[in-house]
Amino acid sequence: MHDLTIELGDRPGALAEMAETLGAAGISIEGGGVFTVDGRAVAHFLFQDGEAASSALLAAGIRVTECRPVLVRRLDQERPGQLGAITRVLADAGVNIEAQYSDHDHRLILLVDDAATASAATAAWS
Repeated sequence: MHDLTIELGDRPGALAEMAETLGAAGISIEGGGVFTVDGRAVAHFLFQDGEAASSALLAAGIRVTECRPVLVRRLDQERPGQLGAITRVLADAGVNIEAQYSDHDHRLILLVDDAATASAATAAWS
């Protein structure tokens, strides 16, 4: 699984154009979201094949700034405090979380600055 960082215009239709481009290419979005801050829209979306998604978007003139593997973990949804517990473990291991969201299978998706350390530290959630 790969996360793409995608820069979208802060205007009506920008997200629709991105989604339509991917749909026309037969590429499914597995999770993610878009956030606009100070007039800059940045999306993080999850794909099985990040390179294919990136190629389709770039061909349509949509700016992709990164394609990175993600850390996928499953939280115990019945137990409050799971997000705090896993993020504390990562913080204590010195791992910075750069993006966090959920996929369509209710799994936690993490983009981190040290994948090996993060993977080892969160093995209990794998």
